Amino acid sequence: MTSRISRRTVLRGLGTCLALPWLEAMMPVQSVLGGEPAVKPPLRMAFLYVPNGMHMEDWTPDQVGENFQLKPIMEPLANLREYLTVISGLTLDGARPHGDGGGDHARSVAAFLTGAHPRKTDGANIRNGVSVDQVAASKIGAKTRFPSLELGCEPSATAGNCDSGYSCAYTSNISWRDESTPVAKEVNPRAVFDRLFGSGDASEEGRAKDLRRLKRKSVLDFVLSDAKSLQNKLGTADQKKLDEYLYSVREIERRIVGGDKLPVQEEGVPDYPRPVGVPADYVEHLRTMFDLMVLAMQTDSTRILSFMYTNDSSNRSYPVIDVREGHHDLSHHGRNKEKQAKISKINRHHVVQLAYFLEKLKNTPDGEGNLLDNSMIVYGSGIADGDAHNHNDLPIALFGRGGGTIKPGRHLRVPNETPLTNLYLSMLERMGAKTEKLGDSTGPLTVLDS
Repeated sequence: MTSRISRRTVLRGLGTCLALPWLEAMMPVQSVLGGEPAVKPPLRMAFLYVPNGMHMEDWTPDQVGENFQLKPIMEPLANLREYLTVISGLTLDGARPHGDGGGDHARSVAAFLTGAHPRKTDGANIRNGVSVDQVAASKIGAKTRFPSLELGCEPSATAGNCDSGYSCAYTSNISWRDESTPVAKEVNPRAVFDRLFGSGDASEEGRAKDLRRLKRKSVLDFVLSDAKSLQNKLGTADQKKLDEYLYSVREIERRIVGGDKLPVQEEGVPDYPRPVGVPADYVEHLRTMFDLMVLAMQTDSTRILSFMYTNDSSNRSYPVIDVREGHHDLSHHGRNKEKQAKISKINRHHVVQLAYFLEKLKNTPDGEGNLLDNSMIVYGSGIADGDAHNHNDLPIALFGRGGGTIKPGRHLRVPNETPLTNLYLSMLERMGAKTEKLGDSTGPLTVLDS
């Protein structure tokens, strides 16, 4: 007979702590026997930021409601439209100048999760607001090993002038613990992996890392004894689920170990600086980080994540899709059709990677559904058109069913000037972290469940 195990059961070994996915054996006996309703898995929330705005003509559906057609940028999401809610009309007023002149890129990042208007400074006296992810972390973060995870593909900065007199802290951080403390993001997949599966004992973790390097061991080699013992206590379905989970961990680890070397720079491609230790290939970098995010959510290591594709004003080129000009330069298109077409290609390329992440969530069982059923994933930018630098009618999409509290598969158009932070109030309430006010919010976005 299958033994009951705690949701907090982990596999332990030298310097290693491997959290487990949701298993049937973790449900109370009464739920399994039908005496009580099945215990619901927790909700997760994630915020994904893309830079330099969007080619809105290829993003915004023409139809409102359920029978909308996906525009070219969102066509890669065709198999996920049952989880998609496009929300038009949302505004980020804190990103507007309000007398401060230039700096829309810095303000759009700083305000994206805070709804605040950042102080214009490139010194140490930065001022912003508390971001929605950190509000949630302060209220429910103690329920998981990590209150929140802040990730990205370009490193955060704390100083310097990055946009018309605005500190680089604004352009490179969407997560803010308080008004003067941005939360730096981790960009190295290896560091994220070690954090997720480390024991918390620095000396043990150091010994384990040394052994893994010297003897080419996997992190799984240190927990095999625990894993075999646990397998004997599980039913057939749970054994299969555990095997699949351990395989996915090993596969990600293998990719991380082999992803450090930089290739020879392709002739004619602008040299783009990369932090040491991350995959040279941008798509591989993105997808590895997304895989780690799925593992973090699957194992309930955290329920709150933020992710930046790049810092804003990024001038990254995308030769893989035959766009060799810099992204930021192209975003100042002046209505040039050729430049707009290339911006649209970059936007679509980002969505292709998003679809990879969402498909992973959709295909990962969680309770009676999957991770995407029990998540709320916000995707978008704090700028609409990159040339106009406008912060109204933003490109915002919400994915997931929020544990059955959200009715997706729709294009919603809310009244113009509706604060983006109203969406966040609705998400916080669903997460059990209800908040009366966030930045410029005026109330929850009630259209989500109507």
